[in-house]
Amino acid sequence: MLRLTPILLAIAYGLVMYHFSAWRTRRELDAKSTELADPGLRALCARMARALEIARIRVDIYEVDPVNGLAAPDGRIFLTRGFYEKYRKGEVTGEEMASVIAHELGHVALGHARRRMIDFSGQNAVRTVLVTVLGRFIPWVGPMIANLLMSLLAARLSRGDEYEADAYAAALLTKAGIGTGPQKSLLTKLEGLTGMRGRGTPAWLMSHPKTAERIAAIETLEARWVKA
Repeated sequence: MLRLTPILLAIAYGLVMYHFSAWRTRRELDAKSTELADPGLRALCARMARALEIARIRVDIYEVDPVNGLAAPDGRIFLTRGFYEKYRKGEVTGEEMASVIAHELGHVALGHARRRMIDFSGQNAVRTVLVTVLGRFIPWVGPMIANLLMSLLAARLSRGDEYEADAYAAALLTKAGIGTGPQKSLLTKLEGLTGMRGRGTPAWLMSHPKTAERIAAIETLEARWVKA
């Protein structure tokens, strides 16, 4: 039992930190966000809501500058002020913004936030074991190897979530009559809109798949739907 104590403590720590992070995120979002009021974007949200057979899709504007969309742990959807301003300036179309909302809805519908809680807790436990074992055989270097391995695992899991959310968005946008064209065009713009974040980083270290790979995955879905 004593041998399992570090693992159990790591899992407990992971759970506590996740819930604390979720609470802190919710508090931050509540203080710095307001409901989206743009008529054009609300009309596009209404089309997607009808496709999902739900009353409405609420989207809030989070008052920060970075270009991003996010799904909060409690299921709410947010666009950052920085992203919304790109739309206001004409750098992003309404349909492209709808594709972001659809993508974040995918994260919510597919339970990625809840799954990440389990993954985070488990990864902490595995990290503790690896650091302990490798630290005995390879002092100093062992913990570094353990941390690198867990970072690679976390990135791979995150990339899997992004592919799944892309597929959900593609299906929703198609059903809503918006199509996947805006989804693909936005993906080609994202690196420029976000300041080329991730340039030069190997794909296996990135939390998001490469743009070309994401677009190819969407086109594979489109081809499959045409044959069906």
